[in-house]
Amino acid sequence: MPSPNTPQPRALDWLIFALVPVFFSSNLIFGRGVIGEIGPFITAFIRWAGSALIMVPVLYLDWPAAWNFVRRHTWLWLWLGFLSISICSGFVYWALTLTTASNATLIYTTSSLFIILFEWLFSGRRIGSRELSGMAVAFAGVTAIVLRGDFAALTHMEFNLGDLGILVAAIAFAIYSVLLRRPAAQAIRPFSLFGLIAFSGSLLLLPPALWEFLHGGLLPKTASAWSKIAGIILFASLAAFFCFQHTVRIFGPATAGITLYMMPPVSIVMAVIFLGEKFEYYHALGIVLVLGGVILATARPRKLRNP
Repeated sequence: MPSPNTPQPRALDWLIFALVPVFFSSNLIFGRGVIGEIGPFITAFIRWAGSALIMVPVLYLDWPAAWNFVRRHTWLWLWLGFLSISICSGFVYWALTLTTASNATLIYTTSSLFIILFEWLFSGRRIGSRELSGMAVAFAGVTAIVLRGDFAALTHMEFNLGDLGILVAAIAFAIYSVLLRRPAAQAIRPFSLFGLIAFSGSLLLLPPALWEFLHGGLLPKTASAWSKIAGIILFASLAAFFCFQHTVRIFGPATAGITLYMMPPVSIVMAVIFLGEKFEYYHALGIVLVLGGVILATARPRKLRNP
């Protein structure tokens, strides 16, 4: 839960909290066919280099603070870009060529659990029973969606190198979420911090993208591919990461991480609306469990009034 020094959430903060899974899930909608048309690391580099270029005016207006952050906290700047962009974009796109979307969804949601674990280990964070119960209910909802309502399928799921890659990305995103609460990161404006992270992530993605290109990696050539890249940049990158950083700033990394549980049901609803996919009974079960778990984990207990 937020620290005592964290401002009380406003209605706008809760709206941004709810938009995080919407914007992150848009990556699946816009990027559904991109992996087959563009190399994974090339996709990630174009995505974040484009985001960094869009953020140049913001960085220019906030240049003294931005340069001071890079100069005084160079390693933090690079680690944030490496964890959230190099690993959670290019590495994930590569891993998705080896594993299924179902496995990836189930494994990636464990990032919320790793956030809680790291805060407990390194920040002395207390974990309440209500929060744990909410996370368990939400995770059961994710599992119901991924396994199509057949929980017995857990006993014969097959895992491979791509699954291990997704697990690495889940851990990387958890570390990134905790690092966002460092005083140095909190002191700079969210948009400026996002621009700097996009820039460092792009720099770190350049070598693998070049290697992929020199070894036959595909470049975007069609209007369809470029339109999907544009959607990924505007919604899944700029909007998603700004909203997530704002949510971490207001609610803390553990509560912000719970938005990951909301991604599978949100993705399903978006796929039904925009891609014409069929809505199944286990989707309804998963959505009810996920939303119920999120409400249980994030609801603030009411203070009892004195008689």
